[in-house]
Amino acid sequence: MANFTSDFLKVLHERGFIYQISDAEGLDQKLLEGPMTAYIGFDATAPSLHVGHMIQIMLLYWLQQTGHRPITLMGGGTTMIGDPSFKDEARPLLTPEAIDANIANLKQIFAKILRYGDGPTDAVMVNNADWLLKLNYVEFLRDVGRHFSVNRMLSYDSVKIRLEREQSLSFLEFNYMILQGYDFVELNRRYGCLLQMSGSDQWGNIVNGIDLGHKMLGKQFFAVTTPLLTTSSGAKMGKSVGGAVWLNPDMLSPYEFWQYWRNAEDADVERFFKLYTALPLGEIASIVSGDVNEAKKRLATEVTAMVHGREAANQAAETARATFETGALDLSLPTVALEGLSMSAQVGNIGVRVKLGILTALVNAGLAASNGEARRLVLSGAVRLNDTIVSDDRLVLGPQHLLPEGVIKLSVGKKRHALVKPV
Repeated sequence: MANFTSDFLKVLHERGFIYQISDAEGLDQKLLEGPMTAYIGFDATAPSLHVGHMIQIMLLYWLQQTGHRPITLMGGGTTMIGDPSFKDEARPLLTPEAIDANIANLKQIFAKILRYGDGPTDAVMVNNADWLLKLNYVEFLRDVGRHFSVNRMLSYDSVKIRLEREQSLSFLEFNYMILQGYDFVELNRRYGCLLQMSGSDQWGNIVNGIDLGHKMLGKQFFAVTTPLLTTSSGAKMGKSVGGAVWLNPDMLSPYEFWQYWRNAEDADVERFFKLYTALPLGEIASIVSGDVNEAKKRLATEVTAMVHGREAANQAAETARATFETGALDLSLPTVALEGLSMSAQVGNIGVRVKLGILTALVNAGLAASNGEARRLVLSGAVRLNDTIVSDDRLVLGPQHLLPEGVIKLSVGKKRHALVKPV
């Protein structure tokens, strides 16, 4: 169904968010009746979300912008188990303290994009630990577990793939889909939530929740999923040479975040504008019809503004302009403090010589994933030290390489730069 009448589904359809809807016509009509409450769950497995999660946050953003109420469900309870969906092995179990610390960090990310409060369309942040940790096991099995078919659970691709690979699937992990389904029921009881949204890999889990809600509460629930995105070249969204593209500025600077989008493939620019920015479609069409490099700069600035704020986005854009267009040294470039530049260190009462090689520096600065990759970059002529090409992969950095500003500038190609300073 593409002829949607509700503003929310119109926006999702026009911008390319929709992969599956459980009852498109029914959901479209329900959205016209007034503010609907919908949720997306986020397990707190790390101190930050990454770019791969952004499409889900944008779903909640557009839900709110079109007059509905989003719930950001923090998985304080489900994180203790770990979602086994399409994973090769069980996730490491986190302590309650680590989970709480991660949730505190995630709250800061959501607060930059969503409006929280007590109004009918203000976002609500909820932690499923509030009900999951209080469950009585026997009562839960009797009241909830009896509605789940093991035969059906075993038929889901997320489970079948794990079993076909002969990877152990623990009973603990097998319970994850039951708890996620129960979250849907509990959110309806507490907040009147009728819609769950997520990536397409969660379809089976969401359908379980819809069925459970119908059986336990006699209500019609709905689901919307988004496609699992890759770049045009097939790379997974949210990955770079230095690792995950985190949304937390303490884990990845706004400048490095800006650079990730600036380096988008040409074929992805229009799609990324629609999914990851709030610009009107007409303005997007105008931007992408012009110079592709200027479009990428605008894309990078708009997405960075969504996550880090307009001031940080403009500063990142200016840093890039000063670095790439004028060749000036901008001290707001990503900076890494490394031992070894002093060429000496103290071990007990003994002074020792410390060497910092160019390969180690490139890896630690996030410009290469490994020493092997760093060596290949050097030998191909892609590495510059203070804007001078490096050809020796055994080069040792020292005080003689420090610029007057007290740093060393490392570059890979024309677009990736970092500053190294002595500890």
